[in-house]
Amino acid sequence: QTIDENDLTVDSFTLMSKAEVKIKRKIEKVGTPLKNWDVQINYGIKTGFNEAFIIDGATKDRLIAEDPKSAEIIKPILRGREIKRYSYDFKDRWLIATYPSLHLNIKDYPAVENYLKSFGKRLKQTGEKGCRKKTHNKWFETQDTIAYYDEFEKEKVVWKRIGSILRFSYDNKIMLAL
Repeated sequence: QTIDENDLTVDSFTLMSKAEVKIKRKIEKVGTPLKNWDVQINYGIKTGFNEAFIIDGATKDRLIAEDPKSAEIIKPILRGREIKRYSYDFKDRWLIATYPSLHLNIKDYPAVENYLKSFGKRLKQTGEKGCRKKTHNKWFETQDTIAYYDEFEKEKVVWKRIGSILRFSYDNKIMLAL
């Protein structure tokens, strides 16, 4: 397959067939570039240690039974592998949403505190061997600040970022994304 040199510009280029180039041009002629939309694009949640912060439904139920206040910080989450073409497959996974930007007092959530303590040194954010990367966050907080956490609780488009096939889905059920 040959590429027409005129399809390669200083601003951008893609290696596509003539048919794909024709479709791309047609879309660009009538569409609005994403950079001109009034949208905010955010990263998913980075915990630094998913094994502790992402729990199954049984663990969620147990933590809430021990302390009903735990429900305030346990949220449904989608992982990239659960995002399908135009839909998603929720696998009963939940995030312990202790974002640093919330300024939580973990003592207010004793069941969650005890659960997270069971992971010991691994949750520390000191950068030492066997710990999470160095941050100024508290041991029980997620790795990144996630100051835009309220955006996760709005309808949105989620996508699988890793892999050769991009998959997008509309979420109006207020899932979080990892």
